[in-house]
Amino acid sequence: MTTNLAEIIPGHAQRTPDRVLVSRRAGAVWEPITALALHEQVTALALGFLAAGVAPGDRVALMAKTRYEWTLVDAALWAVAAVTVPVYETSSAEQLRWILADSGAVGAVVEGRGHAVMLDTVADDLPGLRHHWTIDEVEARPTLQALEAAGRQHDSPEARAELDRRRVALTQDSLATVIYTSGTTGRPKGCELTHGNFLAEVTSAIEMLPELFEDENGATLLFLPLAHVFGRMLQIAVLHKGVHMGHSDVARITRDLPTFRPTFVLAVPRVFERVYDGARRKADAAGKGRVFDLATATAIAYSEALEVRGGRGPGLSLRARRALFDRLVYGKIRAAFGGRTRWAISGGAALGPRLGHFFRGVGVTVLEGYGLTETTAAATVNTRTATRIGSVGRALPRFEISIADGGEVLVRGGHVFHGYWHDDAATDAVLDPDGWFHTGDLGSLDGDGFLTITGRAKEILVTSSGKNVAPGPLEDVLRAHPLVSQAIVIGDGRPSVAALLSLDADAVADWLAQAKRPAVPVADLVDDPDLLAELRVAVDAANATVSSAEGIKHIRVLPIDLTEESGHLTPTLKLKRAAVMADFAADVDAVYSRKR
Repeated sequence: MTTNLAEIIPGHAQRTPDRVLVSRRAGAVWEPITALALHEQVTALALGFLAAGVAPGDRVALMAKTRYEWTLVDAALWAVAAVTVPVYETSSAEQLRWILADSGAVGAVVEGRGHAVMLDTVADDLPGLRHHWTIDEVEARPTLQALEAAGRQHDSPEARAELDRRRVALTQDSLATVIYTSGTTGRPKGCELTHGNFLAEVTSAIEMLPELFEDENGATLLFLPLAHVFGRMLQIAVLHKGVHMGHSDVARITRDLPTFRPTFVLAVPRVFERVYDGARRKADAAGKGRVFDLATATAIAYSEALEVRGGRGPGLSLRARRALFDRLVYGKIRAAFGGRTRWAISGGAALGPRLGHFFRGVGVTVLEGYGLTETTAAATVNTRTATRIGSVGRALPRFEISIADGGEVLVRGGHVFHGYWHDDAATDAVLDPDGWFHTGDLGSLDGDGFLTITGRAKEILVTSSGKNVAPGPLEDVLRAHPLVSQAIVIGDGRPSVAALLSLDADAVADWLAQAKRPAVPVADLVDDPDLLAELRVAVDAANATVSSAEGIKHIRVLPIDLTEESGHLTPTLKLKRAAVMADFAADVDAVYSRKR
């Protein structure tokens, strides 16, 4: 039985040394790495950390995009009983400084020159930061490769015995990582997650999702940030089960999926939205928009028929239509995932029933789940045998879900974090004496235990007339429109509900071309009557899901897109509402001063 995360890779190396655990991209090909080879490289790097003086419990920051070395460093730090502190590769210098200072990191592994220069700008404020290494070669900088070489040079029976002592001393209560929240509502807090938290999470996930982890030919390509708990959990789960794994990133995922050919992927809703919107634009450009619309309707109807309890599933006519569109449309969408992908896990935000049904109808079933950093990722998930699209599934084995009197979702189990780093007050505010974690999310449970998230308590809008409005579901529908990139519903303290919309520049360009209009920047179209009429379709669809008092009365098109680079999205593509409201305060005022 595995008792800590440091035992996972040595266990594979001992039991199945020739098993390929990871493939590493080398140019245009994928280089296989066996369990034994991975173990040897992790050990050499761990010996390097040992020689550098990294002690048990020391925090070491890791700032890099998703790549093979991320997994390598993570495992090596656990091998010396140290604590990994992830930092998003897109973090600012101030965010990096805060995380390094707050965590008391003694060392940092960063990716390349840009990160190294950023580290220089904050190092004077961090007297406890004794070491830093770069993953890529940077002139006059100590590298990960040099650290590994030092580890091999200092290899000895005594050093290996020390690694063994540290591994054996790790318990389920030992701290494995401090993950800082993405800061959508203020300064990031460090979530303390233990070896036991991760093991409780991944063993439950593997038990509940055998279709992902029990396939002997199964493989997944990680491309979400490993600095986020969602990707990190899956990394540990596939290593624990010995599923073949590769690494990519959002910038090159479309090139890597066809060559790696995963059987399942992990993604956030925006990825699926982009896949759908991209397929729709290609169809429109080829003059096949009507065919794509029919294919979409068929996929959704087919999936909905699968979910009718007590029914016989899709009828003969519907199955025939689906078979036709499988040849014309669906096969191309599956090919974009590499051709073998049949399953996907989505989390981080709501996917929306329409896209959930569409992708299941296409043949890529998206298993939507729910969780937070504080719950070591998933607390609930839909499964192959128990899926209700629109819900986030049922609690994983040995975890509990409850709904408080005010509608707040409560979670309890071995996956719930131990607290916030050096912040007892914040910990006491969310962990009650009975072990329940108060998530801050609002939801409901049906009679079969399926959880539906209806909003976030802190994001509920209260109009000046006293009407409570949950913005999330409305925003999900608005984003489903091909032209809409991001949507933020507003109205707190105002007489009515409205929405700020940012647009997808590529989709707008295609829309202009189809209308035989000249190409112009989005900023020149914010008052365009034809564009506003087109966006009204999205507003009407959103309003159809709520009462008249909760409906969107006005919209405002923003002159720029809301992106991570603009400072309005987190690295996991969640809206930073406070930043949007501050930066576009004039637009908010304009919504209510000009009836639109």
